[in-house]
Amino acid sequence: MTTRPPPRGGPKGRKPPSGKFPPYGERARTGPRTSARDAAERAARNRGDDAGARDPWTAPGTPHAVAAAAAAAAAAKPRPRPARAERDDAAPPRKAPPRPSARPAAKAYAKPVESRPAAQPSPPAAPAGPTRREQRAAASATLASGVQTLTVEADEAGMRIDRFLTARFPLLPFTRVQSIVRKGELRVDGKRAKPNDRLEPGMSVRVPPLRLDQPTERPRSAAREQDDAEFIRSLILYEDADMMVLNKPFGLAVQGGSGTVRHVDGLLAALTGPDGQKPRLVHRLDKDTAGCLIIAKTRLAAATLAKSFRSRAARKIYWALTAGVPRVRQGRVSTYLAKDEPTDADARMRVAKHGDEGASHALTYYAMVDQAAQKLSWLSFKPVTGRTHQLRAHAAHIGHPIVGDPKYFSVENWELPGGIQNRLHLLARRIVIPHPRTGRPVDVSAPLPQHMAQSWNLLGFDASRYDPIVEAPES
Repeated sequence: MTTRPPPRGGPKGRKPPSGKFPPYGERARTGPRTSARDAAERAARNRGDDAGARDPWTAPGTPHAVAAAAAAAAAAKPRPRPARAERDDAAPPRKAPPRPSARPAAKAYAKPVESRPAAQPSPPAAPAGPTRREQRAAASATLASGVQTLTVEADEAGMRIDRFLTARFPLLPFTRVQSIVRKGELRVDGKRAKPNDRLEPGMSVRVPPLRLDQPTERPRSAAREQDDAEFIRSLILYEDADMMVLNKPFGLAVQGGSGTVRHVDGLLAALTGPDGQKPRLVHRLDKDTAGCLIIAKTRLAAATLAKSFRSRAARKIYWALTAGVPRVRQGRVSTYLAKDEPTDADARMRVAKHGDEGASHALTYYAMVDQAAQKLSWLSFKPVTGRTHQLRAHAAHIGHPIVGDPKYFSVENWELPGGIQNRLHLLARRIVIPHPRTGRPVDVSAPLPQHMAQSWNLLGFDASRYDPIVEAPES
């Protein structure tokens, strides 16, 4: 039995009618299928070679050869650059042909290259931030119409909350600052703040509406600033790149207040450097107390010196002329002090009991240096704490108030000896504090003010006499 070969031709083994298939080389392209010949021709055209020279299977004169020659001639003619969506065989050579996409080409891609928008210029560099002087001026000049939230900077670490507000808002009176803190209108990280609270970097301080008065624009007098600068420089007892110690005169306030126009803090503005750094107060003295006053030249030095005061690393010695002679020549005074009028920043301090509202512990050591006719004494004080009017209140508490003290001198039937002026006889004589940069002690002494020097001469006191208070305890 013979086996028939498999059918050839069209479907179901039937032969196609004659003339249905075109001759070889003229077959219609019915799909995306690509033969080896088509790929070779396209690659040759891309290289610029003659496709016929590399076509060993096409004989000259065949329909395919004629079509290839026509295509090569058409490719040699210059053509306008087609749109991106129309590029096919004329596209530049690529390492790998792109994958066919089922999505139609978007109309946006068919735009000529010349229609592309020009490249946008790069934005200018951001300007430098405002200086600290500009920040302070902006804070002072801006009317506070609502609640503000301030962030504590790194160089404000360790500052008291009231000093922080005074530094941020120089136009705000210190009495107003104390009132804000006392009434609980200030919040630090959401908690009620106390006047002696210390701030740390990153803390959030909520400030109520301040109702600042609009500052009046006054012309700055160069001659006035020069006079203020010369006056401050005439008071310098010690100075270096980080700090200076002033000999504050009697009657000059340290900070501004109600009715106080001329004060040390305002005069220091005349020494503001080119970088906007204004010298800063580190501690305070009463208006009628003369002597050593420490000033920091930078905020970092101010923070370091303030920590020295808080940690009691600073040593202070005061001289005073008191009424009467103490029976105990050297002693210790330890009490609690509170204000008679809590709302008054300069109120008289009274001796209070432990647990009383606003009462703070105060500790002072004293020693008698000399005395005159059992009527007057030269006392030397070493305060351990730093309360308001501490030495004046303690001197009155032991029965020997300071001569010329308008608040605490209440001795009946007592008159000033002839030649002694009715001024507060209290001097911040000496201060020893670690240097904010090196840590080495800075020891500075202030001379007697004019009215005290007159009393010392009248009573025969020798200012160079040994001071026994240096042997007193320091804590």
